[in-house]
Amino acid sequence: MSHQKMETAFSLRSDFSEKSPVSKAGTLAFAISAALATQGVYAEEVTLDKLMVEEQGIAADGDPYAEPDAPYKAKKLSDARQTRDIADTPHTMTVMTKEAIAESGKTELKDLLSAQPGITLGTGEGGNSFGDRYIIRGYEARSDVFTDGLREPGLITRETFALEQIEISKGPNSTFAGRGSTGGSVNTVTKKANVDDTFTTVEAGLGTDKYKRVTLDTNQVLSSDTAVRLNMLYTDSDTPNRAPTGEQRQGVLASVVHQATEDLKVSADYYHFKADDVSDTGYAINRGTGGVNKYDTAAQKGSDFQHGKADIFTVTVNYDVSDDIRLENKTRIGSTKNEYVVTAYQGVSDRFPTGLRNFTGWQDNDYVGNQTNFVIDKDIAGMRNTIVAGVEYANEKVKAGNFTVDTTATGTVDDPYNIDSNFWSGTVTKSDATSETEIETISFYLMDTVTVNDCLEVFGGLLYDHFDYKLESYSNDETYKDNDGLVNGHLGVVFSPWDHGNVYASWSTSSNINGGELDAGTNCGYGGHCDGGKPEEAVNLELGTKWNLMDEKLLLTAAIFQTTKDKVNEGADYDGEGVGNTGENRVRGIELGLAGNITPKLSGQFGMAIMSSEILDSYYDGTKALSGRGGVTYPDYIGADKPNFADKSANLQLRYQATPQFAFGGTVTYSSEMSGGQPDGAASDTVKLPSYTVYDMFATYDFSRSLSVTANVQNLTDEEYYTAVYRGGSIVYIGDGRSAKVSLKYKF
Repeated sequence: MSHQKMETAFSLRSDFSEKSPVSKAGTLAFAISAALATQGVYAEEVTLDKLMVEEQGIAADGDPYAEPDAPYKAKKLSDARQTRDIADTPHTMTVMTKEAIAESGKTELKDLLSAQPGITLGTGEGGNSFGDRYIIRGYEARSDVFTDGLREPGLITRETFALEQIEISKGPNSTFAGRGSTGGSVNTVTKKANVDDTFTTVEAGLGTDKYKRVTLDTNQVLSSDTAVRLNMLYTDSDTPNRAPTGEQRQGVLASVVHQATEDLKVSADYYHFKADDVSDTGYAINRGTGGVNKYDTAAQKGSDFQHGKADIFTVTVNYDVSDDIRLENKTRIGSTKNEYVVTAYQGVSDRFPTGLRNFTGWQDNDYVGNQTNFVIDKDIAGMRNTIVAGVEYANEKVKAGNFTVDTTATGTVDDPYNIDSNFWSGTVTKSDATSETEIETISFYLMDTVTVNDCLEVFGGLLYDHFDYKLESYSNDETYKDNDGLVNGHLGVVFSPWDHGNVYASWSTSSNINGGELDAGTNCGYGGHCDGGKPEEAVNLELGTKWNLMDEKLLLTAAIFQTTKDKVNEGADYDGEGVGNTGENRVRGIELGLAGNITPKLSGQFGMAIMSSEILDSYYDGTKALSGRGGVTYPDYIGADKPNFADKSANLQLRYQATPQFAFGGTVTYSSEMSGGQPDGAASDTVKLPSYTVYDMFATYDFSRSLSVTANVQNLTDEEYYTAVYRGGSIVYIGDGRSAKVSLKYKF
């Protein structure tokens, strides 16, 4: 919090409402005049940071959340419940702006997230689905993904063509995210219709590995108070050096906004996405030597597929009740599908007579959600209070099953380094549902940010979740039911005796319900239901500092943190019984960040995380027998590291504006070594991935205001690196090899 931060309640309307251009200009002029005329006595009443100058005159295809003239620095978050700028929020946030996303050259959310500090990926397994699986600070986050502040249903592939911003919150934050979020959560922000400008942008790209991509972004102002926007995508490419694996995707985001009155705005959007991919299980760990067996891709043209589909409809209503009270209501109805047959080489055995193994599954997700927020900004007892009171309802239903893969192929795969992709023949049959899961949640929350004085701001939040859980396992002929109430809180203090910097302290909690990872069914060790298990609990402590420099065009952050997860449900292998809430683990670390303009021509985004993990308590203490495919063992998890966890990770993206028309830059991503293992179990001693450093480059040239070209080279040095590993080592995801593409953009 800087000294310029205390504002009057009237600025709430300017921030939250979309007025006509004349009204906006008048409000802005009044604010600037008032600020200049009263900067001494009344500095606490009117300031620019609350007025959101960037919204007043920004083009519809601009970034409404970025700092003006600092394309890599996000100024604010999209969530109305986050009432202060990022620089004044007592929590670690990593935010990727629209321009940083575009210039990175990455078009999948998983690729963008895995490059960020403190985030790793997990593989699909027998115990959980194949799909985008994120791990934040060592904790599963595959169900902690949100779009525009509402939970996004299903384990699906997520594209960037319709995204404005990606917001990553680090550490437990159930006050905002609800159930889950032990390591943090991800909120993707979509492009929305805007009454400020009419435009149409078409972008087409070609590249290596048969890469083709076309996007359309058009915003049409129908009247002074109504606009529509359409984003469309078609893309097709092979995986670099790993054909026939690859992806083919189509997507549409259609949105409309209508300013019904000066105080009432209604918007709606519909998102449709379809993916027809073929996934690569990559290499395998040689558990005898610890090296990597660099197998050829085992994907079979006759059997393998990964089909994803999403249809999601959202309506948002914003109403200014008065100058200092605003109502926001969001309703979402969505359905997603994830279906796959993925083939891996396992070696010839009685279990796998051809040497190939199929992982199969399907999930149909249906989601209904509604969130209502009242935001009140007024003086109470001589101090500015920004109060958020809200209620949220969510209902998720998941049907899941498998595919039966019958082969008529004869013989075996004798050479795993040269696998015939046409070897397989036979039939693939979709099974009936083997399970149905439903979670119904209603949440109540209250938050308040109190500006005590020029130097001190205090945040407090409290959330109560009540959930009803039901899992019908047809394969086990069992029905599991659970219901409970969860209370979580968040406290933060921001102390800023300096004009451009602050220090803060934060305490926050989260809860994971038993069986909360809906793709895992009764696989207790993978976040599925553990018979008799209770909710898990997590607490985060954080001490940090944030500095707004270079005329607020550059944000520097640093934080030390400790996350402790207690009452961990421990399950062995795919066991549905588990051993109860017997585990405890901890992650400690430091995270550094930089975002914005380093010089007038050089922009950058940098993040680095240095962390350590430890299992503090476990049922498996060296005296308990554990039966598995390798026989009976007596593992001792206590004192071990967490799996799928990189102690050190960093990412640096730089952009240099050499001339008004030409800019170039690059990205460096580093990760230390990582071990495989079961979630919340112990890291494997034999299944390890080496560290890696990957370099990307890009360049852009503007021929005119309408026409520009961008070139990207991913993995410039063709580094062979690995991003995730199956707990037994038989699946090792390979980072994409070197690739190049050129995209031409034209704005009408």
